[in-house]
Amino acid sequence: TAEGCSSCPPADAWLQRMDAAQPLPGAELIVLSEHVDYWNHDGWKDPYSSSLVTERQSDYVHALGLQTPYTPQVIVDGATDLHLTDNQQMEQTFQRAAASSKIAVRITSATLDSANPTLLRAHVEVDGNSADDNADIYGVIALSHAESQVLRGENSGKHLTHVAVVQELTKIGKLQKGKTFSRDVEIKLKPGTDRKNIRLIVFAQKSGPGKVLGAALQENIQ
Repeated sequence: TAEGCSSCPPADAWLQRMDAAQPLPGAELIVLSEHVDYWNHDGWKDPYSSSLVTERQSDYVHALGLQTPYTPQVIVDGATDLHLTDNQQMEQTFQRAAASSKIAVRITSATLDSANPTLLRAHVEVDGNSADDNADIYGVIALSHAESQVLRGENSGKHLTHVAVVQELTKIGKLQKGKTFSRDVEIKLKPGTDRKNIRLIVFAQKSGPGKVLGAALQENIQ
């Protein structure tokens, strides 16, 4: 998504609904709002945008055989390009995602360093015994809630709110199929980040980027 794009707020509203209410019984939906930076030329620099996210979207375009990147765009499990106007496709996509097998990803501890307020320490475990391929493991710091008053661009004058906004996305290791990944990790927060407004997401994803094999969420980090 992007704050400088007038067609993007509907995606934000959709993400907020998905973050608040899980769509299928027994399934946990972990959402990430990734803000691209290629709309920043239109007079408003999205404060949550990142060139890394833009590069990640470009990689999805190639991996999924799409013609071009577009905004807003929703990718489910790293494998399906979701069309928010097609309710049937959305329902079928979530049903397939919920029914597919996932590997166990666990965040066994997550704390903020009392001596260094910009450092999050966590212990991550990923069970690769059922994985059929190697995978990259990512750690994400996301803002549970974010907002801004847009001053210029297509959304000039609008007050926009977001959920689960990616602030830091870091590759923390690699999972070998048939093996277990267990590691202490450190992820830096941006200076000035509200420590009460963050969540940690860890996910395992085939390179490419490919299918997301499993994920875990930790909120209320102390």
